[in-house]
Amino acid sequence: MSELKALIVSYVFPPAGGAGVQRVLKLVKYLPQAGVRPAVLTARDPSVPLADPSLLSDVPVGTEVVRARTFEPRYAAKRVAWQSAAGTEPSASQRVRRAAVALGRRLLVPDPQVLWLPAAQLALARRLTQKQPDDVLFISGPPFSQFLLALLARLRPGTAVVLDYRDEWTMTSSAYEMSAESRLNERLERAVLRHAHAITTATEHFRAALLARFPRLDPERVHTIPNGYDPDDFPTNLPGPSGKRLRLTYSGTVFRLTSAAGLLAGLRLLHARDAELARLLEVRFVGRIVDTEAKHFEGSEALGVSRLGYVEHARAIGHLAESHAALCILDHVEGVERIYPAKIFEIMRVGRPCLALTPEGALADLVRRHRLGEVVSPRSPEAIAEALAKMLRAFRDARAMDHAPRDLERFDRKLQAAQFAQVFRAAKAAAQRFATVSRP
Repeated sequence: MSELKALIVSYVFPPAGGAGVQRVLKLVKYLPQAGVRPAVLTARDPSVPLADPSLLSDVPVGTEVVRARTFEPRYAAKRVAWQSAAGTEPSASQRVRRAAVALGRRLLVPDPQVLWLPAAQLALARRLTQKQPDDVLFISGPPFSQFLLALLARLRPGTAVVLDYRDEWTMTSSAYEMSAESRLNERLERAVLRHAHAITTATEHFRAALLARFPRLDPERVHTIPNGYDPDDFPTNLPGPSGKRLRLTYSGTVFRLTSAAGLLAGLRLLHARDAELARLLEVRFVGRIVDTEAKHFEGSEALGVSRLGYVEHARAIGHLAESHAALCILDHVEGVERIYPAKIFEIMRVGRPCLALTPEGALADLVRRHRLGEVVSPRSPEAIAEALAKMLRAFRDARAMDHAPRDLERFDRKLQAAQFAQVFRAAKAAAQRFATVSRP
């Protein structure tokens, strides 16, 4: 089997950290074992809130990484604008900033990262004109503006285009910071999908929704490859839980999609009903909390809540390992029933019981199918307080919590890289067939 060359396009790549990095990073790490030589096209100076240089250790030695500049403003400038848009002060400066944010949402379609496209297109054009170009162009979104690179890639006959949906385009435009809500989004999405030889989605629910929205898509071209865990991230010397209080840990970003408002309301209710039992609980939030969600945490220190901020990925896994139980949250947002946070797989692998605050859907099904823990509605303080009390009573009485994980091996990142490699080879074959038919 001959080696394939694949160009992996991802706006966010180490040393950037935070959400969206792991899927592409682990793919780059393990593709060589599946007979694919990856190179990476990413932003040189991405406008992102977090950095984690430790992740660079996962990039195989010798991997070519092309970094193209972006014309976006620095993240600090965007953050000031979003704070003004979310605030309530009627000052003149706030009104100007809100107007700027509104204008940006209208013009920067489908997202602000469209300002990365000029340099990314130039870098891609240079690769497409090489004597031995990449066999496959793999683009992972969000941001979905980079999907537009597929239009350029199709100008080179024989180059396969694979589009990867880590999240849904339509959901991202309504739930994420600064993304554009525009009718143009659907037309853009339809256009780029026509130029893809293969499409991958992170959940089967994503796949079904995509095929329903675009019925002309060939189901044979759309594949589900979930997120997962990397066994290398879980050494045998990871710490275990200890202490006289039950430690419940959330790891990840807290924003509209993962709002902790329901949890904190349930925690307050538990303290009001049984303060002695509630004092046995320590809740840790490891990761960034966006400004619009910070208000829910006011006074939460008195409830045993601590906010540790963003830490390196390895340390975040250490915090999960030190905990008696883990927390996974998805709030009631349109389309949320089709997704699950990638962190659920690290919770799965670290082996701690999971309290999943989520509507019915993909995450609830995953937790129940693999017996990872308990599922509770994210906006039911009553049910959340009862679930916390149940956990605390089991902890106090030295009883095991409900937790019997099974069938975890299929989420190994090594196996998933092999699945991606199969998709790449099928896409390459399709591109070659099309190129042969198109020749005069």
